Amino acid sequence: MFLSVPADSIDVAPPWDRPPDAWLERLDGIPAALVGDVLNRMTVMDGGVRLLTDRATLIGFALPVDTREGDNLAVHRALDEARPGDVLVVNGRGDTTRALIGDLIGEIMVGAGVRGAVIDGAVRDVTALGELGLTVYARATTPAGPYKTGPGTVGATVAAGGIVVGPGDIIIGDADGVVVVPVSKVQHVSDEWQAALGRENQLRSRIRQRPGGSS
Repeated sequence: MFLSVPADSIDVAPPWDRPPDAWLERLDGIPAALVGDVLNRMTVMDGGVRLLTDRATLIGFALPVDTREGDNLAVHRALDEARPGDVLVVNGRGDTTRALIGDLIGEIMVGAGVRGAVIDGAVRDVTALGELGLTVYARATTPAGPYKTGPGTVGATVAAGGIVVGPGDIIIGDADGVVVVPVSKVQHVSDEWQAALGRENQLRSRIRQRPGGSS
């Protein structure tokens, strides 16, 4: 860690394998809403977790973090475990009084190859985070900084945005919001999304062909 504070209050899960990078390539560019439809809309985070940066696309492997309200020691510790292609997913218990990440953590994220963050809590320095090339979702912004005392966990399954997120699950985000693809469902989404898109396009065509439609 870049902090000179004890981190013995943070529990770190044993190392886990990320899925192959090819899995990200298979799902990259699919709209979050369409992925959510393929998964019966059961893994879509609630609308309170919203896009805060100008950069509006995100895909990567979940690096889950659990922390108490307003404390980001576990986030700092998590970045020691981060690998390129990861996305921080932080259960901050919905607290919006103190920011859990800002531009300094953003610099560490970029150095570690982390693509963005989904924070069930608050963030700050959102303009700078976007300029760093990160995509960040959170419940709120606040200039108030966090505590750094713990406790917390890294690499264990968390709840964020009302959805269970496990280590290595694929996070997909765009302007609509965030959807989680569990590792066990990657093949299903890869196999089914084009069929779901075809059904949408058929319905769209029927709508446009009706009297008063757009064509």
